[in-house]
Amino acid sequence: MSVTAAAGFRAAGVTAGLKTSGRPDLALVVNDGPLDAGAAVYTSNRCKAHPVLWSERASADGHLKAVVLNSGGANCFTGPNGFQTTHATAELVGELVGSGAGDVVVCSTGLIGVALPRQKVLDGVRTAFADLSTEGGTAAATAIMTTDTVSKQAIETGVGPQGDSFVVGGMAKGAGMLAPGLATMLVVLTTDAAVEPADLDRALRAATRTTFDRVDSDGCMSTNDTVVLLASGAGGVTPEPAEFDEVVRRVCADLARMLVGDAEGADHDIAIEVVGAAEEAEAVEVARSVARNNLFKAAVFGKDPNWGRVMAAVGTTSAQFDPQALDVSLNGVAVCVGGTPHADPATVDLEPREVRVVIDLHAGSETATVWTNDLTHAYVHENSAYSS
Repeated sequence: MSVTAAAGFRAAGVTAGLKTSGRPDLALVVNDGPLDAGAAVYTSNRCKAHPVLWSERASADGHLKAVVLNSGGANCFTGPNGFQTTHATAELVGELVGSGAGDVVVCSTGLIGVALPRQKVLDGVRTAFADLSTEGGTAAATAIMTTDTVSKQAIETGVGPQGDSFVVGGMAKGAGMLAPGLATMLVVLTTDAAVEPADLDRALRAATRTTFDRVDSDGCMSTNDTVVLLASGAGGVTPEPAEFDEVVRRVCADLARMLVGDAEGADHDIAIEVVGAAEEAEAVEVARSVARNNLFKAAVFGKDPNWGRVMAAVGTTSAQFDPQALDVSLNGVAVCVGGTPHADPATVDLEPREVRVVIDLHAGSETATVWTNDLTHAYVHENSAYSS
């Protein structure tokens, strides 16, 4: 159900003919209200796709009626014609749902530098509108997949001040280029709670900061990353801010974990937890440095508990720490204590899919966790042939 689990939303996923495979490639999510509140965050990449440039302006006033998404083409660096395609898509969706184009977020994903066939997109929008359903969440989640092997959907329920409940649902796509700034690939979240735009924005930014922004699969940031949160108010529940923020965070955390679990060609999902940092930003910097270290990622792929590669990555950061006080554990085995060898690395079991690395800087009380994956032959193969 994902984006249609919350009351007040319909969705659809259809085949518009954008993919040569013939698989579904266009999704539409519509907010039937009574509220039309919305918030969004986007890639911090300076090279932004046309849909991002359009949507940044559309979402700025906090009011959104619909999100239209296509796979099969990023519509990035496609010239004025590409922006016109984005504009025409928003215009048509706005006309069909009874709003202006400025109330429509447009999202695209796929290969950069290839123009979308505009007429196919517009025909797909009409088909999707005709197929809109309160049961259409799964179809929509399927239609936005590219190299994803599974659709990604999550639902959480919160409790309002009177004991009544509200729902937050979401769908995501992404299996590579996961090193975002405030967002990751394409994500649509919906809620039937009665929440104002400013509160949606606060909740979304707080959630993405500690979830999507801490997924670092391969150090590559997309030009199209978008996360949108829509509120219909159809459930009639006005939650306490802290409760709403936490439910949104849980949905984002679930989806972010699914993104890591479906990373292109990965054999291991790796959680890098940094504790004892002087500042949270320094904990993130250290964790991200290890997450982006290809030598370490290759070692995990080979099931080699080479903790020296972790230490070397930590040392490239500007974080506060004493190298002779660092502790490192791999899957619960303390392989380094006080900057010296401790337990035998041969006792570390790297067979499980999930690998946990804990680094103690002994410099403070702050902590952060970044998720990544190992560097495999399959990842190299898939990305060497992506455009063909």
